[in-house]
Amino acid sequence: MIPKAIRDLLRLRPGQKVQAIAYEDRIELIPVRRAKEMRGFLRGIDTTVERDRDRL
Repeated sequence: MIPKAIRDLLRLRPGQKVQAIAYEDRIELIPVRRAKEMRGFLRGIDTTVERDRDRL
């Protein structure tokens, strides 16, 4: 069971899936979000960063 404080922090809904990833000496939980929920999450990101020539 995931503690309530962590569920609240991750804004998990009852029955929502999470992906568990082992990383070094810990386990990371990543909420699985529907594509519809992801719409606009990059709004306002700075796109003026310099890129490698093969990434243009």
